[in-house]
Amino acid sequence: MAVEAADAATPELALADTEINWDRLDKTRFHVIGAILFTAQSALIHPTAVVKTRMQVAGSSLSQMTGLSVFRHIIRRDGIPGIFRGFGTSAIGSLPGRVLALTSLEVSKDMTLKYTEGLNVPEATRIGIANGVAGMVSNLVSCVYFVPLDVICQRLMVQGLPGTKSCNGPFDVVSKVIKAEGFRGMYRGFGLTAITQSPASALWWGAYGAAQHIIWRSVGYRDDLERKPSHVEMVAVQATAGMVAGACSSVITTPIDTVRTRLQVIDDYGVGRPSVLKTAKTLLKEDGWRGFYRGFGPRFLNMSFYGTTMIVTYELIKRLSVKQA
Repeated sequence: MAVEAADAATPELALADTEINWDRLDKTRFHVIGAILFTAQSALIHPTAVVKTRMQVAGSSLSQMTGLSVFRHIIRRDGIPGIFRGFGTSAIGSLPGRVLALTSLEVSKDMTLKYTEGLNVPEATRIGIANGVAGMVSNLVSCVYFVPLDVICQRLMVQGLPGTKSCNGPFDVVSKVIKAEGFRGMYRGFGLTAITQSPASALWWGAYGAAQHIIWRSVGYRDDLERKPSHVEMVAVQATAGMVAGACSSVITTPIDTVRTRLQVIDDYGVGRPSVLKTAKTLLKEDGWRGFYRGFGPRFLNMSFYGTTMIVTYELIKRLSVKQA
């Protein structure tokens, strides 16, 4: 009886259930559950994004402080609300964008897997390619929506820092940006974001898909074996693969993210509209090459933690959204 109770408490799943494709999902449940769980997950990591953004933007002593010191500085000055600046706008504004991103991610991955089915390549490579293509397509599609949202949220995060303008809420940000630069001001950094983040997204999703496949096989799981993973094992493997993908991506993309963040929020550059080259030169002049890695610690933590929590949340959403037989 004790053995039967233990078996009931830890249900076993087929390895195929770790890779749930688009046609197996109840789309309404997928997006509703996704909206709820991803909002909760975003709340957990938002403080690290605030710290990272302030370290990248500040021309003051904040840029020379450690991430923990910046965090303490924000708490002392602004309290708990300070580390959640911009969260309300980000959480509510992200809902339509998430539907767009998740749909394009799953559809493009499903199509790529089908088109590459006959290729004579290792399965881990094929899964990595499919995930990478899906990550790139999803990022390109969602950039149109998320870049203006990033501009708004990041400006709210850096209120009061040198070179930034004070704004009273998201609508005031939009009003001031459009008044100063027109509608294109809302798309500051769009080209840099699309060109750089799309390959970065492809790298993240490709690394995750390949890492998960390799980990499963390295610990002895196959679809054709009777031994099947439990829920706990699934979470552990997917979290590990997400952490690996997030860590790799943060090392490669931090310099680009620093330039993009400053480009989107700094206004005091003297004559002319801010540009990628002008922003990079200013950053190099201020702090040398290490300036491009401002906020690397919080970003590394953010992306590793984000990679772990996001993918565990995402895979849980998919398991909860499988169509009922």
